[in-house]
Amino acid sequence: MSRQVELQEVIRQLRQAVPEVTGVMVASTDGLSLASDLPEAEAARAAAMAATALGLGKRIAQTSALGGLEEVVVRGQSGYLVVYSAGEKGVLAVAAPMGANLGLIHLEARGAAQKIAQILG
Repeated sequence: MSRQVELQEVIRQLRQAVPEVTGVMVASTDGLSLASDLPEAEAARAAAMAATALGLGKRIAQTSALGGLEEVVVRGQSGYLVVYSAGEKGVLAVAAPMGANLGLIHLEARGAAQKIAQILG
């Protein structure tokens, strides 16, 4: 199975486990879209922003002596975007509406991020 197919399967499983999620993307840490269920026009921009958020979050965690970064949560008036570290090479971004079960999202997405880290080696 190709890496692209494996990543799409992780996205499918995450969406199945948490149906309220509105978008999922896997990007490289340098901001390239690797797999996504977002419209293609949005994927490149979202990948760059997710990688930037992860990089900034890592720097804040290091500067604040918080240990290794696990995730960054952005909460707006209409919902959430949660960016997870997926090993040294990957970023997982998950979008959800306001009122979504963040605990369930974290539970499922953290496991997905571990799978993505393994796939990206």
